[in-house]
Amino acid sequence: MESLRKSVIAGSWYPGDPFTLQGDINRYFQNVPDRELPGEIAGLIAPHAGYLYSGQVAAHAYKLIRGKKYDAVILIGPSHRVAFRGVSIYSRGAYETPLGRVPVDENLACEMKHHSTIIRDFPDAHAKEHALEIQLPFLQVALGNFFLVPLVMGDQNEATCRELADVVSQAARKHRILIVASSDLSHFHPYREATRLDGVVLQHIQDYDVEGLLKNLAHDQAEACGGGPMAVAMLAAQKLGAGRSLILKYANSGDVTGDKHSVVGYMSAVLYH
Repeated sequence: MESLRKSVIAGSWYPGDPFTLQGDINRYFQNVPDRELPGEIAGLIAPHAGYLYSGQVAAHAYKLIRGKKYDAVILIGPSHRVAFRGVSIYSRGAYETPLGRVPVDENLACEMKHHSTIIRDFPDAHAKEHALEIQLPFLQVALGNFFLVPLVMGDQNEATCRELADVVSQAARKHRILIVASSDLSHFHPYREATRLDGVVLQHIQDYDVEGLLKNLAHDQAEACGGGPMAVAMLAAQKLGAGRSLILKYANSGDVTGDKHSVVGYMSAVLYH
């Protein structure tokens, strides 16, 4: 596999100029009120649309970790472009954005592959996928230098979610890990229907009801294109002792564009001890 995954959305989904990009993210942070969280952060859920649409929502999550230090960030997203079974890991090298390169924690990635047959190297899943890359500039501005374990889920069924959560929680017991799930919510419904559907997911997150979330996603009673990553983050964080969650911000594309005929939902949340 190639050792450097270069940006494929800089200049379109977010600014390609590093000074503009960093400035935009800092302004997003400035627009988020300071918040004291009564506990230790185990995981974040953040949207993965272009920054024009969801950047301000994502900032509510990433502002909480500014200046913190982690051994690695385990970043989990869905596959939008490539169909495959299991979970694809990018196990060596680095991801690159206009803000620099984010090195993969190769030892941790190898350890995770060793503990599960569903995790494998499949670089095609990462080549054009935006769900992971869109999170990286926010992480770079918030954390500075950090190590990364990038995971793309080809399957988001319950069995895959539970097995991946086991592997993530095992890794996080030995290291100081931040788990990040990349997910948007419902897609292309009228504004009122979108808020109803999104409300189902929001309630499950707020109640830390991962079982209800998995059930409703499986039966199409809720929508989230990264529902699997959300469930994995919640299950893994729960195994590590985190049983509390907080919805930080919800909005949809209609709130940004004014076009409420067909919208996409965005949410940021934190999972903590």
